[in-house]
Amino acid sequence: MDERIIVEKLRGMRDERAVVMGVQRFGIVTELEYLGVSMPRLRAMGKELKKELADRHEVAMRLWGYEVHEARIVASLIADPERMTVRLMNQWAGDFDSWAMVDVVVDLFGKTKEAWGRPRVWCGRREEFVRRAGFVMMCTLAVHDKEADDERFLEFFPLIKQHATDERNFVKKAVNWSIRQIGKRSLMLNREAVGLSEELLGMGDRTADWIARGAIRELQSEKILARLS
Repeated sequence: MDERIIVEKLRGMRDERAVVMGVQRFGIVTELEYLGVSMPRLRAMGKELKKELADRHEVAMRLWGYEVHEARIVASLIADPERMTVRLMNQWAGDFDSWAMVDVVVDLFGKTKEAWGRPRVWCGRREEFVRRAGFVMMCTLAVHDKEADDERFLEFFPLIKQHATDERNFVKKAVNWSIRQIGKRSLMLNREAVGLSEELLGMGDRTADWIARGAIRELQSEKILARLS
């Protein structure tokens, strides 16, 4: 099966109601062709393609060339993380134009050998969704890199503090998310993340205050503290 047939199949799965809901309810606003295909259906397709394709990574590269939201999602689901270079990840990140694309594709990037170096680079970029990708990568590593030393996550704190005043919606939400995910990894990181949040409260900035209060509320909840104890 080549990429043209895959795109045809995706277009055949178009769901007009889901398109409207994606835009109005979930804020998926993209310049790409958006079909409204659900993630469970896309994941099922990706799973089958991995079995069927002789070179799934090459097909993924060609799929990314289509200006179709779901085609790029499927590309990220079938691409080989061991063949994702820094240059290629930077190129794909530069194409991000919605939070939905970022949050799925960064899951692929998090499986690469270069994952730990991306937050510093992408958080330093001005584009809203590239910067979001940097913080989402922190979340991905916090959840999935079970072998990493907890101390490594403290290296992200200066980046979090530096960009805590970025008031753009999809950046500030990702900054908040990164603090919460890091703080839920261990009791030590929980204390450190709460301490970082308290520093943000002292900055006198409305966005930093919103980020911090949301993080503290979850990290100091009975449910989280009981799980970490």
